[in-house]
Amino acid sequence: MSLDYATLDLLRQSHPAWRLLRSDHAPLVASFLQRAFIAPNVRVKSAADLAEELEDELFVLRERLGAEAFPKPALDYLNDWAATGKGWLRKFYAHGSDEPQFDLTPATEKAIAWLSTLAERSFVGTESRLLTLFELLKQMSEGSETDPQARLAELRKRRDEIDSEIARVVAGDMPLLDDTALKDRFQQFMQMARELLTDFREVEHNFRGLDRRVRERIALWEGSKGALLEEIMGERDAIADSDQGRSFRAFWDFLMSSRRQEELSALLERVLSLPPVVELKPDARTRRVHYDWLEAGEHTQRTVAQLSQQLRRFLDDQAWLENRRIMDILHGIEAKALNVRGAPPPGEVTNIADTAAGIELPMERPLHTPACKPLIADIELESGDAEMDAAALYSQIVIDKSALARHIRHALQDRSQVTLQRLCETQPLQHGLAELVAYLQLASGPFKAVVDEAVTDKIVWRRVGPEGREQAKQARLPRVIFVR
Repeated sequence: MSLDYATLDLLRQSHPAWRLLRSDHAPLVASFLQRAFIAPNVRVKSAADLAEELEDELFVLRERLGAEAFPKPALDYLNDWAATGKGWLRKFYAHGSDEPQFDLTPATEKAIAWLSTLAERSFVGTESRLLTLFELLKQMSEGSETDPQARLAELRKRRDEIDSEIARVVAGDMPLLDDTALKDRFQQFMQMARELLTDFREVEHNFRGLDRRVRERIALWEGSKGALLEEIMGERDAIADSDQGRSFRAFWDFLMSSRRQEELSALLERVLSLPPVVELKPDARTRRVHYDWLEAGEHTQRTVAQLSQQLRRFLDDQAWLENRRIMDILHGIEAKALNVRGAPPPGEVTNIADTAAGIELPMERPLHTPACKPLIADIELESGDAEMDAAALYSQIVIDKSALARHIRHALQDRSQVTLQRLCETQPLQHGLAELVAYLQLASGPFKAVVDEAVTDKIVWRRVGPEGREQAKQARLPRVIFVR
């Protein structure tokens, strides 16, 4: 990056790390966040726990600087630090929880790491860094060599050096690192270990940015599902195949090896027991620094898993919407069919072509038959008798089958089955035999019914005779049982 005036001025105005260094509360923010997140290598903290820790910190500062030094509650300070204008903390909600969570941003960790370099160091080692640079150059040079003879010559040279060193050790000549060299290399190791943890947070931030862009694209997408997935997976592959993605994958594969973990644990245990290293009073967490790397890497892997989960949820939602649309179409067809069931449309609705060819032979056609000529008799029409009894037109009996069906359903509400005899006792027949026949039609149609031939039921009803007297009628038939 070019450090010209325009670039630096833009960074001063927009970069969260520079805003933190310019803030009046920078000592509070940097010291508290370093102790809450970086020192214990904590990636995520709940709002309640972090606010409680900050409240304890503010209490001590108010006792020393006065009540007006930091007048706001701790949670207000945390929300202010996570606001868009500052961006020193990331506030989010974890899946399945309604409590806000806080995490440190990469820019804040960079600012705190730079502040730690301002302190005076009693010992500044340079040899280890020079050896590291020299070793990196050798690895790049040997790793890019395409000439087999040159590679073989280098390997033979290293083999001769190893054989020579073995011979010196066998002879009793064992060169050891002095205390200064041990301190130099241990400081270099600690610095690179801390930088690695800082880089993990930045890698996780980059994957989170990809996840956020995917969510925004899904929310605003109006095209086809295939085009969206192609675009998203293309961007995901681009990040995974980038230099950063390949480097992270190689690091993760190396660290996930149980043999490498055991080797790292044994080396750390031995180095931390050396007297020159003990004099430096290293942090107690140094013994498990490789487990801190694992924990930081798991956060990055979980971010990638959330991206995959978001894609699956998108696919499930789309499939559900498509299935719902199909069901709505089918229900619409059913509703229209029920509407025209009572009054079908006139004319031909649809037709199906015959499965066989229709063959008509010429000699099979019938001959012409002349039409019969009607004979009209010359008879004079006379008017009819207007005096007639029209009562017969109004004496027709109409059976309401829907009312009978309601009686059956009502009887089956509190029992699993009911006999026809029981129905006629609770709801007496009003129209006699015609109503009884209607019940039998319902038993063979829309309702499920069983006929027991071994048992005979007697159904009785009453009607008014011609002379106005009430008469009892009865019918004997096999037992009919309506089943729910």
